Amino acid sequence: MTKYMLHRVLQTLLIVVIVSFISFLLVSIMPKDPVYALLGADVTEEDYWTTYYRLGLDKPLIVRYFMWAGNALRGDFGNSYAYNMPVWDILGPKLGITIYLSVVAMLISFPLGIVLGIITAVNRGKASDSIITLIANFLCGVPQFVVAICLLYLFAMKLKVLPAIGFTYPWVNFSKHMSQIVMPMICLVLQSAAGVCRQTRSSMLEAYGQDYVRTARSKGLKEGFVIYKHVMGNGLIPIITLIGGRLSSLIGGAMFVEAVFSIPGMGMLMVKSINSMDIPVLQATVLLTAIVISIAYIVTDLLYVIVDPRISLT
Repeated sequence: MTKYMLHRVLQTLLIVVIVSFISFLLVSIMPKDPVYALLGADVTEEDYWTTYYRLGLDKPLIVRYFMWAGNALRGDFGNSYAYNMPVWDILGPKLGITIYLSVVAMLISFPLGIVLGIITAVNRGKASDSIITLIANFLCGVPQFVVAICLLYLFAMKLKVLPAIGFTYPWVNFSKHMSQIVMPMICLVLQSAAGVCRQTRSSMLEAYGQDYVRTARSKGLKEGFVIYKHVMGNGLIPIITLIGGRLSSLIGGAMFVEAVFSIPGMGMLMVKSINSMDIPVLQATVLLTAIVISIAYIVTDLLYVIVDPRISLT
């Protein structure tokens, strides 16, 4: 276990380094001048070059990367160009909102998708299987922003029963939180639950055809016990692999949903930082997102051992 964890941590560190360098490179070659983004187009030539050297833009790219990476290791992402304050002071609250939305959506979508997947597998070929599978396939192909726009039009513009924008934590104002989170959560949950449903159905049907299931039936065990003890116990193990991938998809989806519903999370911050060429904020956003997703995949591997002790991490 220790050897495996060390191996996975080293892999994660390598991935984070690669992602950080690629993001640093892409941000650095963006056509917009960060000095003009910071000071405005009417800046004097003296102020321009003073700021240019202060930001270290005169140094080679690789030197600037190592300078930035060294500061990032100490938790110093620099100061935001747009907000003129430490990047971490900006990122902290917004990262919390994005993770909150993603985790809540996962806690809803996984049980929902698993239950629907079990229903379709148990009733294979019946009307319930066809209807649920058809809806799941449809939702998997519909982009989240399309669902968001439809919900905004129906509930915010036409019926006017839900607010179109904003976010409030439940411990601040629970009723306001519930009204604000309904539409964003529907956007995040539907597609994720549909994917989990399809995967659960496939895993369950594969487990149905195994020898141990036929043996259990030949012993005269009740069908409900066979499904619960043997089919579900083994068919749901592959679903664990979806946790890391689904969480990363939900984080990415949350960023798009935040932009549509004006939720002050990482998505809104990333859009604003791109528009304003706020390089320190943009680089920190990409790096923290990569770290959170990498940790999610490590947790997924550990869950394998908890769910099925037969699996050993070697």
